[in-house]
Amino acid sequence: MARASTTSDAFNAIAEPRRRQILSYLVVQERQVGEIVAAIGIDQPSVSKHLGVLHKVGLVHMRRNGRHRLYRTNAAAIQPLHEWTGTFERYWKHQLNRVKERAEAQMSREGANNAGTFPKENL
Repeated sequence: MARASTTSDAFNAIAEPRRRQILSYLVVQERQVGEIVAAIGIDQPSVSKHLGVLHKVGLVHMRRNGRHRLYRTNAAAIQPLHEWTGTFERYWKHQLNRVKERAEAQMSREGANNAGTFPKENL
């Protein structure tokens, strides 16, 4: 099966670390391209290209204010990504809880087995 284009699929679009960085920066407030360039530290053409991809897949909104383009995240479009990743968050929390329970049980067994014994240094 062919891989979806980064310009048509939100998951492929956010696979690029710089795009995730841009999305994170835009969460706080709407920003001009120049602000994003300064904050992220990559050149303006690259930022514009990444914003174009994010805009095409609907993860950011863009509006014009005179000659400036202002971008902000599209929370409604990000929601399905959040829900999907939440599945894995629940899985890993469950797995980590199981590891914690096993470690605590092991420590409890070791404590019970060592009750009443002293290390040789204390004798």
